[in-house]
Amino acid sequence: MFKKDINIKNRRATFDYEIVETFTAGIVLTGTEIKSIREGKASLADTYCYVNNSEVWVKNMYIAEYFYGTYNNHTERRERKLLLNRKEISRLEKDGKESGFSIIPLKLFISDKGYAKLVIALARGKKEYDKRQSIKEREDKRDMARLFKK
Repeated sequence: MFKKDINIKNRRATFDYEIVETFTAGIVLTGTEIKSIREGKASLADTYCYVNNSEVWVKNMYIAEYFYGTYNNHTERRERKLLLNRKEISRLEKDGKESGFSIIPLKLFISDKGYAKLVIALARGKKEYDKRQSIKEREDKRDMARLFKK
């Protein structure tokens, strides 16, 4: 019924941002939300995090409504609180206010204990020429792999 390895990634994140530092955070979820995540019905596209009153929140994260949920079902794109320790929150708050830095989610997974965890990153936005350089490096790696494969 449920997939064993839930590993939902934000594929655009590494293309659009340069990752400076990563943190692993727990998420405050309702019952139907965790059931949908265990079925793999979630997305991190166009998702970002922000700090408000010394609390970190994730905004615009999509978790599909649970099929068997009745009136208890959740709204799909509500704001969800992230669980981090005080030092990590203060660091994100301080560095996130600097110009050019953003807090973005990279990966959503289920831990060994069964809890949903979100890997977030303090990231700096890439310029257009940086993106072209990333594409060129990826193509060069692919070409090298083809040469050595033969």
